[in-house]
Amino acid sequence: MTALEHEDSPVYLKLRATIAAAILRGQYRAGDQLPSVRALAAEHGANPLTVAKAYQSFQDDGYVEVRRGVGMFVLAGAVERLRTAERERFLNGMWPRVRDHIALLGLDVNALLDREIA
Repeated sequence: MTALEHEDSPVYLKLRATIAAAILRGQYRAGDQLPSVRALAAEHGANPLTVAKAYQSFQDDGYVEVRRGVGMFVLAGAVERLRTAERERFLNGMWPRVRDHIALLGLDVNALLDREIA
């Protein structure tokens, strides 16, 4: 999950954000198998049905395919399409709230960009 995800987001969306970040970081590349629903559920302390819902959203969006009896695999071109979709989501959904919060706090954008995070 990214730092900008809402804590009150549904669990499946938080899991989806975690999986998306792993794909975008190159943890899972085209052709790679994603962890099983049960393995990911155990790793995150989530209900397997919740993980399945997160995975289903990736399948619905055409980023992964299910190979019956084998598992779920990242499709070719998924990284680029996912990056484009996530950029749009950030620019249209998150960025306006971040920008408004920066203005509300009277912060200088250039100072923020130059600031090193400890």
